[in-house]
Amino acid sequence: MILIEVFAPVGVLDPARHQGVGKRLIDALMGTEDAHAEAVMDSARALTQVLIHEPAAWITGDRHPVDPADPPRYLIRVSAPAPWRKEMSAHAIDRLTQALAETEEEAGRDPDRLRDQPHALVQVVGVQEGSLGLYGRPMGSLDLIQQMTAPHRDTIARLPTDDLPPGTVIDPVCGMTVDLNTTDLTLAVEGTLHGFCNGQCRRIFADEHEVPLTA
Repeated sequence: MILIEVFAPVGVLDPARHQGVGKRLIDALMGTEDAHAEAVMDSARALTQVLIHEPAAWITGDRHPVDPADPPRYLIRVSAPAPWRKEMSAHAIDRLTQALAETEEEAGRDPDRLRDQPHALVQVVGVQEGSLGLYGRPMGSLDLIQQMTAPHRDTIARLPTDDLPPGTVIDPVCGMTVDLNTTDLTLAVEGTLHGFCNGQCRRIFADEHEVPLTA
């Protein structure tokens, strides 16, 4: 589960466009490059939520209250399982800033200022393992990946591989294309070498096939 919280001064984000802003932020966070299988991405989106906050008071470090007319400040806070935080930060900060810039441009304001001035703070917060829950029980990061991918494993196993670049395979857990020449996240099962996009996908696959991991 991923929670995106947007904080902006009252009146900056047109209420009629809140749904569009939320969708834009989710699309930006999920990205399109090196994507997992489409069905897995749909499951990830279903577990992602956006909340838009308009604080009654917003004071900056220079002790002046924020004025929506002088151009608005933003804070985006992304909460996700702690093991995902570092990898997510590598792309989330840039993509979410760009999504805000597009929103600013739609509103007739200068989008470039979000990269030229410190007007958009993006904070990626890692939630401690066991502190997220679904279905009335704690869900760790591995549990969430299983939740998102398990219903789609048969579809992933049938994905066409004829057009894959040489030396690449499809991660059997999430459907991402993996370059065997640049990763050591592999596992041989029944004579087939599998590659994985991250260690958690590898762990899930190993556990399900009762293959011990030495590293």
